[in-house]
Amino acid sequence: MRYLYIDTSSSFLYSAITEDDKVLSEVKEEYGQSLSEVALPKIVEMFTKNNLSPKDVDKIIVVNGPGSFTGIRIGITIAKVYAWSLNIPITTISSLEAMSISSENETNHIPMINARRGYVFAAIYDKDLKEILKPQHIKLDELLEETKKLDKYEFISNDEFDVDLKLESYNPNISKIVSHFKDKESINPHSVNPEYLKKTAAEEHVNG
Repeated sequence: MRYLYIDTSSSFLYSAITEDDKVLSEVKEEYGQSLSEVALPKIVEMFTKNNLSPKDVDKIIVVNGPGSFTGIRIGITIAKVYAWSLNIPITTISSLEAMSISSENETNHIPMINARRGYVFAAIYDKDLKEILKPQHIKLDELLEETKKLDKYEFISNDEFDVDLKLESYNPNISKIVSHFKDKESINPHSVNPEYLKKTAAEEHVNG
């Protein structure tokens, strides 16, 4: 079975073609504002390098958030059009869960994305990847309060924050992520939508 993995939820392009838990080709590069221009050509380049056509993929796994509003839509659009036009199964996963799965440390995992204005996108998973705190848009102060309930934990992020935190950098283990999600139920491509998680300005004002 071959899988195409796509994650454009940040300024990075994380993408790979895998076969039987082996990575045939992958991209892990930061492109910033150029992401929308280079994402599709870089994905096409992976197919070319491996003498594969788009029809040779059995399933698409795409990250649908949370993260960058613009970034998420880039990956979602590529994946939806690809899956719909070639009738290839597709499923979505959380960027936060992908971050947790990639960790090699046997502890509680707290993947975090800076959502600005004192907020983060975050979740908490135990060492067996069971959800302790569901993925959400939460005040950083409130998240830090949640950590007081834990014995051991690690923060995972490539972002910077206003408070001093010891962070484990995120380097996706794509083969591990794909292996974890390869049997996840496929969905209709038209049902693949971003999961921004972000509260509206009004909700932030009320809670603030």
